[in-house]
Amino acid sequence: MTITLSVIKADIGGYVGHSESHPDVLAKADENLAKAKGEGLLIDYHVTKCGDDLQLIMTHQQAEDSEKIHKLAWGTFVDCTQVAKKLKLHGAGQDLLSDAFTGTVKGLGPGVAEMEFEERAAETIIIFMADKTSAGAWNMPLYKIFADPFNTIGLVIASNMHSGFTFEVHDVKEHKKITFNAPEEIYDLLVFIGAPSRYMVKAVYHRETGEIAAASSTQRLSLMAGRYVGKDDPVCIVRSQGQFPAVGEVLEPFTLPLLVEGWMRGSHHGPLMPVAIVDSTPTRFDGPPRVTSLGFQLSGGKLVGPRDMFADKSFDNARQQASDIADFLRRHGPFEPHRLPLEEMEYTTMPQVARKLEGRFIDLD
Repeated sequence: MTITLSVIKADIGGYVGHSESHPDVLAKADENLAKAKGEGLLIDYHVTKCGDDLQLIMTHQQAEDSEKIHKLAWGTFVDCTQVAKKLKLHGAGQDLLSDAFTGTVKGLGPGVAEMEFEERAAETIIIFMADKTSAGAWNMPLYKIFADPFNTIGLVIASNMHSGFTFEVHDVKEHKKITFNAPEEIYDLLVFIGAPSRYMVKAVYHRETGEIAAASSTQRLSLMAGRYVGKDDPVCIVRSQGQFPAVGEVLEPFTLPLLVEGWMRGSHHGPLMPVAIVDSTPTRFDGPPRVTSLGFQLSGGKLVGPRDMFADKSFDNARQQASDIADFLRRHGPFEPHRLPLEEMEYTTMPQVARKLEGRFIDLD
């Protein structure tokens, strides 16, 4: 059967500060999605959180970009914002950049990753969710999963993956996209996705079958709002096993706590720490950035699970490395490379300070 898997997230209020999601907010979201499932709009759903971000995981047969599904998500975020305001949570409704639903949540603040596919005999799904980071955070992991034989040995020894994968890359500043075939175009691919603040991997496809293998959210809040309103806190869906990388190959990139944009006020580089859902509670300098991972099997669109994939103790070293990297970077304070470069500070208070001091700059002799 053809299934659409939609993961839609929004920061609609933090508890306490930016560190956690309140149980009442999660309960309200569960209530809304349970009603939609009872009415037949959804096949199944799972409500969870990553830090202060509300995560809606939904299966249905309404196809991608469905107005009904996006309206359900938007209405749920609005209702949960009311709960957040009642509790006086921090930044209530932060990711909702408009008061009006326009037929899609895209461009309105929430992050969206969706894919439609024919459910396999054994359909393994891994969903990644991140907090205190930007939408380009998935570039390196997706490259390693689908193009790096040192990470994914299946690219070398599995005949159904040996032909490689196609990467769809979005230029979020110019609103353009391009595709690259791996392995023969990986050098060209890396030129662009090595700059994750602008070029982001939106989707990955199997070269031979054309089937979608991964999809991510590429929404940039600052570009939509024209100012800093919070970090993007992206989501990503990866299909696993069979003609796709195995679960262990999908998770392996996160043994490296890669440096990502985000952390305090969205203005710093920090290590992406893989944690269990219960530990996605960033408090040190509002961080460091966190990534969580839930695994499911699909059965007729039903979500069998979840399994908390980063609860595995074998990620303890990555967590310790992330803490050590955090120590090192924090000692840099307001200096680069801990603080983001100037071109990435354009949506913070930096332009206001520059305008205030503009008349004090004089020409050099």
